[in-house]
Amino acid sequence: MKMWSGRFKKELDSLANDFNSSISVDYKMYKEDIEGSIAHATMLEKVDIITKEDLNKIVEGLNSILKDIDSNELEFNPKAEDIHMFNEEELTKRIGDSGKKLHTARSRNDQVALDIRMYLKNKIKLIVEDINKLINTLINIAEENLDTVMPGYTHLQVAQPVTFAHHIMAYVQMLVRDTTRFKDCYRRMNENPLGSGALATTTYPIDRFMTTKLLGFDIPTRNSLDSVSDRDFIVELNFDISMVMLHLSRFSEEIILWSSQEFKFIELDDSYSTGSSIMPQKKNPDMAELVRGKSSRVFGNLMATLNMIKALPLAYNKDMQEDKENIFDSIETLEICLLVFEGMMRTLKVNSENMREKAKKGFINATDLADYLVKKGMAFRDAYKITGQLVGYCVDENKSLEELTMEEFKKSSELFEEDVYKYIDLDYILAQRKVYGGPSPEAVKIQIDDTKEYMKNIK
Repeated sequence: MKMWSGRFKKELDSLANDFNSSISVDYKMYKEDIEGSIAHATMLEKVDIITKEDLNKIVEGLNSILKDIDSNELEFNPKAEDIHMFNEEELTKRIGDSGKKLHTARSRNDQVALDIRMYLKNKIKLIVEDINKLINTLINIAEENLDTVMPGYTHLQVAQPVTFAHHIMAYVQMLVRDTTRFKDCYRRMNENPLGSGALATTTYPIDRFMTTKLLGFDIPTRNSLDSVSDRDFIVELNFDISMVMLHLSRFSEEIILWSSQEFKFIELDDSYSTGSSIMPQKKNPDMAELVRGKSSRVFGNLMATLNMIKALPLAYNKDMQEDKENIFDSIETLEICLLVFEGMMRTLKVNSENMREKAKKGFINATDLADYLVKKGMAFRDAYKITGQLVGYCVDENKSLEELTMEEFKKSSELFEEDVYKYIDLDYILAQRKVYGGPSPEAVKIQIDDTKEYMKNIK
């Protein structure tokens, strides 16, 4: 018999009951539901709605339920409508009539709005910890590769020399931005909807500021209608998760390229690689490929949540039951991806010699050759044209710019001197790119130090 069945003459059809039930998803919030109920009961006693004796029974009963669930002595009833009804029914079974008083001045609408905020707040803290762990691993890699020269790319074509440290730190900046988004989301989420009731609060003299303090929220929500119908914070968190997965997906693509036979920039550890059932020589970057693939799943959850909300009238609608499955899946997907990705990065081997050899090819120092002529007094466009002609000559002669003789240089311009070889040396080129945010070892070291300091001050 449902707790709300008083108005009904027939029981809910068994198939409709299964369709309506959300216990298979929202059971994850059992702890938050119990914590919220204890705070609500504490407030009810404070404002003289229930007695001290009732409060003590309710708190003792709820804590016993929590203990039994944690120890696996109490299993969730798959026939229960949701986690809220499960906990309340179990409480009443254990303590009798006092349990029936718990729901005074409360609706499942504000109850679920509370539970999901509390659950997601806890998850945000864990996600930020996992992102920071990955950031620290990447920074360690960068610090070990300040002098590791590699080709930088545009259009996936060799462009200009950078260092592996500089490339890795580009992803660190993305992940640092991600942590700030989660913290911003947490702040906006940290408002207490409890006390909003079904949509119009209650005639009981409840104290929403008390439950706000008890549950660690900043403030109570300001509008009861908005409180029970708001799912902006779930959309926002889904977006924030999608951004991390977007960044991990881009990074995964480069890991896949770098570990290929064509690049050989890195070698993934055996513990984060798989083989082929038919080709014994294969070592596949499956972890990176899975992260890349799972990003689509998270993006889909974001769009599903947006579409679920887009045409809903105020206030609560049953459609909103669909919000939890999507966000829970996104969170769990991100959590495993972060852990696997961190392990994959921590154990990979950097093939610095292959990176340097690749950087020597593709005329990666052509821009610096043009800049050399500019520093000798030539207009940039003229220098650009001469350098392009020299590149064309090298292609025909199967040479690199460094292999040109001084006589060959002089044929293009009398401004060329012996010092040109220094100016087009890869290490010299990188060392000169000392502009803040640039790829020189000196600039990247500053970037790393500044990033560490910035992370300490993120609120």
